[in-house]
Amino acid sequence: MKPSSTHGLCCRPLSRCHRLTIILSPVLLVSGCAVGPNYKRPNVTAPSTFRGATNTAQQVSFADLPWWEIFHDETLIGLIKESLANNYDLSVAVARVEQANQVAAQARAEYFPGATYITMLTRGHNQFLGSPINPPSGAQAFLLAIANASWEPDLWGRIRRTNESTRAQLFASEDARRGVMLTLVSNVSQAYFELIGLRIQLDIARHSAESFATSLALVRQRIHEGLDNELQLSRVVTDSASATANVAELERQIAIKENQICVLLGRNPGPIETKADSLGDIPLEVPSGLPSTLLERRPDVLAAEQAMRSASAQIGVAQAAYFPTIGLTTFFGKLSSPLENITSGNTNAWSLGTSIGGPIFTAGAVRAQKGQATAAWEQARAQYLQTALSAFRDVSDALISREKLDLIRAEQAKALESNEHALDLTIMRFTNGTASGLNVLDAKQRVYSFQIALDQVDVNRRLIIIQLYKALGGGWNLTDLQWMSANMTPNRSKQSQ
Repeated sequence: MKPSSTHGLCCRPLSRCHRLTIILSPVLLVSGCAVGPNYKRPNVTAPSTFRGATNTAQQVSFADLPWWEIFHDETLIGLIKESLANNYDLSVAVARVEQANQVAAQARAEYFPGATYITMLTRGHNQFLGSPINPPSGAQAFLLAIANASWEPDLWGRIRRTNESTRAQLFASEDARRGVMLTLVSNVSQAYFELIGLRIQLDIARHSAESFATSLALVRQRIHEGLDNELQLSRVVTDSASATANVAELERQIAIKENQICVLLGRNPGPIETKADSLGDIPLEVPSGLPSTLLERRPDVLAAEQAMRSASAQIGVAQAAYFPTIGLTTFFGKLSSPLENITSGNTNAWSLGTSIGGPIFTAGAVRAQKGQATAAWEQARAQYLQTALSAFRDVSDALISREKLDLIRAEQAKALESNEHALDLTIMRFTNGTASGLNVLDAKQRVYSFQIALDQVDVNRRLIIIQLYKALGGGWNLTDLQWMSANMTPNRSKQSQ
């Protein structure tokens, strides 16, 4: 049975080519048009130099160094490598990149025609539902086998803007992943030096507790000899108990800090080995580079810019909804009843058509959709500017803190040396009988307090270097392989996305 020509199921080959040319002509003429704004980075007022920088502004930056050259500590390098391999927050960030990559691939698929198929084999009597033909009476087998193809020409750039948006989201997820890596390296390094500092303080506290225990025994002996009184005994007991409690508190903090590092490493809670006797050296020179380069290096700034780019493209997607959508559809297949006629040319069915549709009245829905996209762009723009401003502040805070901590350390060292000398003199006077035991206890307390304060300053001086490295976008020029494997030569040119 031949399909009716009024249904548009067949035509001559020459007319088919002419019709296809007519349909595609407007596509070829306007395919270069894409509605919506083209992305342009907003102006950021970057300072000429970072506040707190002690050297002349120059292109070279502390952030150019790979992370394993910041502190030469093999134990720390091993811990960081383990964290980069096993940390679950980083695994989440990697999965988000893959998710964004698949979203971008889905958006790219809209550029190409889509093809589907449908087959149906039925047997019935006087069937008509689902069949475009009238089978003869009696039980008959009916076969439907059709392949469909459809394509939407991107006349107004909706598909291109969608792809621009998804690509920006992919780049943002990659920058966010780099940010997680930098934060992870910083957190492991910070916790490592904090742990060493706590262990040094624990040694001081234990020495203090032993010293007060010795003083307690001495005072009790002197009381027995009638040389001291109960007031001095009460003071020594108090100081000894306080020192012993401080030991327990530091042991608690150490265990918690070890657990924190274990989580960063992807381990179950447990002990962490460190060089407990030394914090190691710190870099003497930490050039900060030019503030304007921070916009190209900090992962959070780069991710915020890509979010802004994605929001800008979404304005074009929303604006394209004002215009008609043109679609091309075609199908070819076989429709046969009875089934034995399937190879007959009379069972061929095909169609080639076009459709145009667009909004007429939507009660402001399309306008509201564009308004939402515009507001999202303004939000992303403000977030980007705030992120850039915060980045300048982070670097400035770290530079100022580094300079002041060096001065604080020098003064704390002088104070400790002076108190140690005073303790020696007080012990001599106590031995000669010209000073009381309370004077010795006070001198010891001051020495231990300044020892702990000096140790905390030494820890903070290393933490501020870590914070500065992170604030400058440290390791921006490293490949992913170099991030994961220490002691490799870094790529000194920025990796293109």
